[in-house]
Amino acid sequence: MVSWLLFWVPVSVGVGVAALWLIPSVYAVVLGLSLCFIRFVWALWMPSVSFDRWGYHLDDSQLRIVSGVWFRRVTSIPRGRIQHVDTRQGPIEAWFGLTQLHIHTASGVGSDGVIPGLEPQVAESLRQQLLSRLDEDAGV
Repeated sequence: MVSWLLFWVPVSVGVGVAALWLIPSVYAVVLGLSLCFIRFVWALWMPSVSFDRWGYHLDDSQLRIVSGVWFRRVTSIPRGRIQHVDTRQGPIEAWFGLTQLHIHTASGVGSDGVIPGLEPQVAESLRQQLLSRLDEDAGV
């Protein structure tokens, strides 16, 4: 939510100032304030919708990650391709008590799958489930 506010409020204020410069009247002020209000409501609404549209499913053969508000993105990672699994926590996530789970395959591009906003216990449990399959494949 903070990132949406930090981006859209200055943009809306800038558009309002430009409108005031181009149309020096009460209408420009009303237009600028309307844009600020619309962007503010958007900034409050969008993170909750974005959170509701995230999901993952782990079965015996793959980890499936689904995300996206306007454009749906489905990432399927076969469990046999997973090389390692990381958990990460930035300062804002630590403040809210959340963790990200990063899944890496042999592609070497970075993390091939990311599941954000997990509670630390859930992230660790999912990490252990993914690593248990690696241990079984290695014969440990």
